[in-house]
Amino acid sequence: MGGLMDGDANHGKAALPGHRARRWAVQRQKLIPYVFIAPNIVLFTTFSFLPLIYAFYISFHDWSLIGDPEWLGIHNYTRLVRDPLFWQSLRNTLVYALSTVPTSMAIGLLLAMALNRRLPGRTFIRSVYFLPLVVSAVATGTIAAWMFNENYGVINAALVQLGLGRISWLSNPAWALPSLAVATLWVRVGFNMVVYLAALQSIPAVYYEAAKIDGASGLSQFRHVTFPLLAPATFLLLILNVIHSFQVFDLVYVMTGGGPGFSTTMVVQYIFKSAFVTSEMGYASAMGVALYLIILVFTAIQWRASRQSESAL
Repeated sequence: MGGLMDGDANHGKAALPGHRARRWAVQRQKLIPYVFIAPNIVLFTTFSFLPLIYAFYISFHDWSLIGDPEWLGIHNYTRLVRDPLFWQSLRNTLVYALSTVPTSMAIGLLLAMALNRRLPGRTFIRSVYFLPLVVSAVATGTIAAWMFNENYGVINAALVQLGLGRISWLSNPAWALPSLAVATLWVRVGFNMVVYLAALQSIPAVYYEAAKIDGASGLSQFRHVTFPLLAPATFLLLILNVIHSFQVFDLVYVMTGGGPGFSTTMVVQYIFKSAFVTSEMGYASAMGVALYLIILVFTAIQWRASRQSESAL
């Protein structure tokens, strides 16, 4: 009897290290995903989260990058509310977003539907439309500035050949913002096309076969099958395009510099001027916080609307 008890005790002692090893293996498996995302978390915290917190802190101060920040309370925010130039830059940004976001998404969807069919050279055509996205925005802005140049631009040269007059695209306040919108479409359409194309190829063909059996026309298939199933991609593109429109800087900086006058100065452009031209880092930070809150509120509204539409389906 004593031998059996001794054997059970020895077996328990032998099994204990094995149990610990299995538990450690399970814990290690759980830690592996966090190891892989750790570099991204470190980079995000270092270059996004901490600067955001510091910008919020500086927005309550007067600081010109020299000396110590001086506490002002909410003065920068009250100044922002009363600043007509800030509201003008916000209006320019809204007009720019309204003229580029829906247009680029609609054209991207049409191109995706066209290139989702069997066409000769469709891979090459897809690459051509996507190419402007991988080119530097500075290079894109430089090319667009040459094309829209009043004296030697290819667009005015074509207008002259057609017997029409030259247009001051970038030096006329009435035409400068539309010129920026056209250049933006050149860049953003390819990105929207690729995302929509991937979403179209993920729709099962059985849905279209069932719609054809029910006698649905091509327009009915798009309305009742394609468009509802593209809702997640549409929501993603809407958010990304709006964020891009509110954060546009390099294209504006290269093509117009915010001019003529203040006609193409966007919010980010105005933040840049306040921070690095007039050295008002506190006021620039306040505008940056306001821009962050605007984008956050818009994203939350769109997310809620998307969830409600998915629930209705």
